[in-house]
Amino acid sequence: QVQLVESGGGLVQPGGSLRLSCAASGSIVSIERRGWYRQAPGKQRELVASITNIGRTDYADSVKGRFAISRDNAGKMVYLQMNSLKPEDAAVYYCNALVRGAFNFWGRGTQVTVSS
Repeated sequence: QVQLVESGGGLVQPGGSLRLSCAASGSIVSIERRGWYRQAPGKQRELVASITNIGRTDYADSVKGRFAISRDNAGKMVYLQMNSLKPEDAAVYYCNALVRGAFNFWGRGTQVTVSS
């Protein structure tokens, strides 16, 4: 079992920045990939960024060049630095952990609002 807790969401003006954090606990050694997903009202949840346990990253085309995912060496924390935020980035952002056996664990989400 893996428990995930997000933090760092909030209200930001267009063009602004936010940094999301996700703290993992439990069977951290079984995690193969960490990711951030988001879901806007009326839309499907989509992958924003991911990072594997060997540091390989992947990004949605819509956020490339603006967002950056990173993690600490212990594997407990994952961060999403979001710059140049746009109104279309507004959503609930969920932290995800993919563990051996292809099981997914999710946080409860943190709201990001981009509005002037």
